[in-house]
Amino acid sequence: MTENFQFTLKKTDGGARLGEVSMPRGTIRTPAFMPVGTVGTVKAMYLDQVREGGADIILGNTYHLMLRPTAERVARLGGLHKLIRWDGPILTDSGGFQVMSLSGLRKLDEQGVTFKSHVDGSLHHMSPERSIEIQGLLDSDIQMQLDECVALPAEPREIERAMEMSLRWAERCKVAFGNQPGKAMFGIVQGGDIPALRVRSAAALADLDLKGYAVGGLAVGEPQAVMLKMLEETLPVLPTEKPRYLMGVGTPEDMLRSVARGIDMFDCVMPTRSGRHGLAFTRRGKVNIRNARHAEDMRPLDEQSNCPATRDYSRAYLHHLVRSNEALGGMLLSWNNLSYYQELMQGIRKSIAEGRFADFMAETEAEWAKGDIDPV
Repeated sequence: MTENFQFTLKKTDGGARLGEVSMPRGTIRTPAFMPVGTVGTVKAMYLDQVREGGADIILGNTYHLMLRPTAERVARLGGLHKLIRWDGPILTDSGGFQVMSLSGLRKLDEQGVTFKSHVDGSLHHMSPERSIEIQGLLDSDIQMQLDECVALPAEPREIERAMEMSLRWAERCKVAFGNQPGKAMFGIVQGGDIPALRVRSAAALADLDLKGYAVGGLAVGEPQAVMLKMLEETLPVLPTEKPRYLMGVGTPEDMLRSVARGIDMFDCVMPTRSGRHGLAFTRRGKVNIRNARHAEDMRPLDEQSNCPATRDYSRAYLHHLVRSNEALGGMLLSWNNLSYYQELMQGIRKSIAEGRFADFMAETEAEWAKGDIDPV
């Protein structure tokens, strides 16, 4: 740990990068997966389990927390870390994506976004400065600029307008953030599915000399090939000595292929959301525990796993819990999924350190291709 924010690139293997983010509240081993704790909770999980599963950092959401319990209340209670009992780093997103996607009524202009709460219909205004102020009240360690995320597909003119607006907002967020020792503000590359706009956005953000950079506006329904193409165009423009975060991604395959292109950090609701709906991620691919084939199968999801949910509970019991809509089913499968994501990250880091990432990637994808174990 350190008193300052510092990223150390320890080794590269092809495009894959092994690194470490050091902050006062802890060290983040990269490539890293950040479990999503939208409203101060990683859904269906105890944070002790999240920590023990290998997570160095979690994510919180500015939009949701500003509505309830409110950023001001969180600040009065000692900050988000104290409130939720998490002593490691926390990254907060800016709230921009949720404002654009959840608010039924919104008005956007140069100053920011005015919107109605999806909770109670109350009216709120989110400017770049207000977003940074809220994240400061939450006392998060990594704060994101406010940006405008355009849903794809969209007209090139609209994508360019939003990208340029996001750049101007990034400058304002940098000023609002100021100098906060031990903390960081990341800029967000936008530009939709247009390579030239992605390159312009990345170059302009690099000129701002921020502490880290995110790639936003992807994993919103476009094909994986388009996402990877945008990374291939964007990442060479970003500084090699700064961390790179791909927002909202994704599946294990998405993450593996994005690491190969130089991404250091990920977040996604997929492992917990899928777990609550009966879908498990394992080293042999995805398992739909709702399927009847599991009803009398006393084998675990994976007897080789270190996760108790994966190793110690039978498929028959998990099937029963999920089909009965018992909360424990979603809890156990979420635990399994988050553990698998962290095991994947650990394997990625180890393979880069050993200079065999390409082999690890091929071996991992071959295991997924085999599919789940045969029925009893």
